[in-house]
Amino acid sequence: MTKIRMAVAAGVRTVTLNRPHKRNALDGEMIAALEAAFAHPPAADERVAVIRAEGSAFCAGLDLTERAARPHGASPIEGMLATIERYPLPVVAVVQGDAIAGGNELALHCDLVVASAAARFAMPLAQIGLAPSWPLVKKLLEAAGPAATRAFLLLGDPLPAARLYELGIISHLAEPQDLKRTAEAVIERVAGNAPLALRAMKAVLLRAMAFREQIEHADVDRLVEAVRSSRDAQQGMAARLARRKPKFSGS
Repeated sequence: MTKIRMAVAAGVRTVTLNRPHKRNALDGEMIAALEAAFAHPPAADERVAVIRAEGSAFCAGLDLTERAARPHGASPIEGMLATIERYPLPVVAVVQGDAIAGGNELALHCDLVVASAAARFAMPLAQIGLAPSWPLVKKLLEAAGPAATRAFLLLGDPLPAARLYELGIISHLAEPQDLKRTAEAVIERVAGNAPLALRAMKAVLLRAMAFREQIEHADVDRLVEAVRSSRDAQQGMAARLARRKPKFSGS
């Protein structure tokens, strides 16, 4: 089974997460395929890209089995998300179900998010003893603002899509039965706009937020790496996989 499918038709590049039996949790193969899908410049006749998913969940984040086996170093998800964010054309996420941790980041790294009212968004890393890197927190702050980012990170509890829509974090909300129609309308609207204008606007938006890249954060990187390498992180991931409550020791 192909875990990531890609198709281009009528100016729309559609990339589909296709690991529904694992709630579309991202393993190394999927991360590499997602990055490859957005690594090359779009053809001249392309207008918009879409990320969607099969099954009941949009994306449950990183595959914890893989992450637990590789506790040190940056996650490859960071490079993949940066590649999607820098794609020259608008990228639309169609979120039919839960977008958790890396799945939440995947959605928010897109330019527009069309979500089902049944979907939930969450960053439960603190609940499993992990901490997000500087690039991931930077994106949350850009998309959600300080108050919502604090709730996402310090509590870790899921927020319904309706709440994110109220806060202006996602652009469109639809009842589950209307999601496909709503998403198609949004995609059609974007694809019908002037292509040179879309590319220029995307470039301006990216440049406008680029100042945050200049902020010194080496000390923060060291803190995050220490958390990823901690006993608590190993305990938290093992507990989540076993569906039990973790016992954190602060070490």
